[in-house]
Amino acid sequence: MLHQLQFLFESLDFAAMGNALLRVLAIFLCLTVHEASHGLAAYVLGDPTAKAQHRLSLNPLRHIDWFGLLMMFTVGFGWAKAVPVNPRYFRKPKQGMAVTALAGPVSNLLTAAVAVGISRLIDQYAPYTPLWNTLFEFFLLTLAPLSIGLGLFNLIPIPPLDGSKVVAVFLPDDAYAMLMRYERYGFLVLLALSYFGVMSGMMSDAIIGVFSLLYNLFY
Repeated sequence: MLHQLQFLFESLDFAAMGNALLRVLAIFLCLTVHEASHGLAAYVLGDPTAKAQHRLSLNPLRHIDWFGLLMMFTVGFGWAKAVPVNPRYFRKPKQGMAVTALAGPVSNLLTAAVAVGISRLIDQYAPYTPLWNTLFEFFLLTLAPLSIGLGLFNLIPIPPLDGSKVVAVFLPDDAYAMLMRYERYGFLVLLALSYFGVMSGMMSDAIIGVFSLLYNLFY
């Protein structure tokens, strides 16, 4: 039994396990920042609903939808718990919803920029140590493209993604009402697009493009 346990221990790929853990932590951070930013934007615009339900927190457990997280790993896209927003608190409901929706993707792109910038500072100024330069830099350079991907994906103007609420501000009221009425069917459209691989190539190119832009900006 001792030899079997020793063989099992030696056969474990701790580097791969560590990388997988860092990737999960990066996903948690991306989703948490995204959802908390929605709530913060709504609160600034006068809606206290998210704050009352403790959704301005950076505690990922307040935002993670475990089924949505599973979908992210299995089909390529997922979701967190939607932040509750009551547009009746906004002076201009459509515009308020658009700003609140846009706050999530913008926060992800800013997170990616910060991650790449810190990685640059590590390369430039930090004395080399395996823990600091390898693990933390791997985390940052995993966080950046994941955050870019989440931000860009949510800008797609298909309900219930944030992009649909941003585009809706330019629609007449009746068209806006119709868009919101069929919001619940958007998930099926996204699932079909993911299944047939319609978005994968475009999303990959877009993520690489934005990441390269940030990388060249700091490097």
